[in-house]
Amino acid sequence: QVQLVESGGGLVQAGDSLRLACASSGRTVSSAAMGWFRQAPGQERAFVAAISWSGSNTYYADSVKGRFTISRDNAKNTVYLQMNQVKSEDTAVYYCAARRFAPRDFVYSTTRDYGYWGQGTQVTVSS
Repeated sequence: QVQLVESGGGLVQAGDSLRLACASSGRTVSSAAMGWFRQAPGQERAFVAAISWSGSNTYYADSVKGRFTISRDNAKNTVYLQMNQVKSEDTAVYYCAARRFAPRDFVYSTTRDYGYWGQGTQVTVSS
């Protein structure tokens, strides 16, 4: 079993930076493709960023490209989402997700690709 716990959310102002972390416990996610998604009130959960288990490939939603960076530290079983130049439209609950036993360099961008989810962390951006 894989447990994912997000942290780092909070209230920030537009233009600020924030770093989210997703720590896994239980079985290692070092061979898992990882992703970040977000869900704003009244909206469906949307893809934000993904990283292969090797760390060599990343993929971003157009809305965050150039502002957000996904990274991972497999030794710490932790994935990060560095959020720069945040905007009010980035306000949402952010979830990390894991897909175990993924091919080394694959990334995934839909919710159905992932089998494990964290509980989410709230990010609120004030304008």
